[in-house]
Amino acid sequence: MPSTALTTEQIRALIAKGKLKDTIFKVLGIFCLAVALLVIVLLVSDMVAKGSERFTLDFFLNFASRRATQAGILSAWVGSLLVMLVTALAAVPIGVAAGVYLEEYAKRNWITEIIEINITNLAAVPSIVYGLLALGIFVYTFGFGQSILSAGLTLALLILPIIIVSTREAIRAIPAMIREGSMAVGATQWQTCRYHIIPYAMPGILTGVIIGLARAIGETAPIITIGALTFIAFLPPVPFTEISPGVNAGLFDWVMSPFTVMPIQIFNWTSRPDPAFEVNAAAAGFVLMAMVLTMNGIAIYLRYKMRKNIKW
Repeated sequence: MPSTALTTEQIRALIAKGKLKDTIFKVLGIFCLAVALLVIVLLVSDMVAKGSERFTLDFFLNFASRRATQAGILSAWVGSLLVMLVTALAAVPIGVAAGVYLEEYAKRNWITEIIEINITNLAAVPSIVYGLLALGIFVYTFGFGQSILSAGLTLALLILPIIIVSTREAIRAIPAMIREGSMAVGATQWQTCRYHIIPYAMPGILTGVIIGLARAIGETAPIITIGALTFIAFLPPVPFTEISPGVNAGLFDWVMSPFTVMPIQIFNWTSRPDPAFEVNAAAAGFVLMAMVLTMNGIAIYLRYKMRKNIKW
């Protein structure tokens, strides 16, 4: 019978062929990454070049105006921050709690499987659907109107599936020996989750939260659907300040105020025929991108600190 053993030269040829394929794949990956980065750099550079003349303090402290040179983004960036505050307060606790329950407490049966399938599907639903849902529930049924509260709850619904899925994935990454070791010394299931599972999974949970908030801050369709204003020249009332003679604003009066956000302001300016407003839109777009990058930077820093403090 002929021998099937490979000679040393054949083995070396196979290894060299495999290394060549790895090198080709590596070069293609670097090339694709370079093209993507180049496109991003060109787009950002063009945006900065167009809007650089509007990067002044007045641009951040002025309200919207029909005159491009006097228009600012004060109401837009304040509105975005307040809407994101409501969104985070509504979505993060519910999303994290739901993820922990589904992964650590829920029994594995057909009901749980249906819930998991629906959560996964909801993460891919177009945002306009959430806007229509919020219009019928928050604006009309609950009577919240076209307010910051309605906008925040709408975006909370939008990012809730993302937070739940990311929480579950972060919990699944925790080694089983952590749970077994905790329960072996007499800890209850809640104590195990509270002192071990959730702290160890927090970096991954935080990543999902920031991804969800970064998506929410740039959404336009659901905010337009519930009635965000395209032109607003006032800010929500500051708590405990006088809003009319003898009348002070309450602690939460601001949540029922009309609002606008950065994407709406950018959309409004880009839809105007005056080319001067395109400069404002470019400047506002860069500010919005800077807000998203700041959120991601904070998440990266917090994730690094949390991972550094974890002792396995």
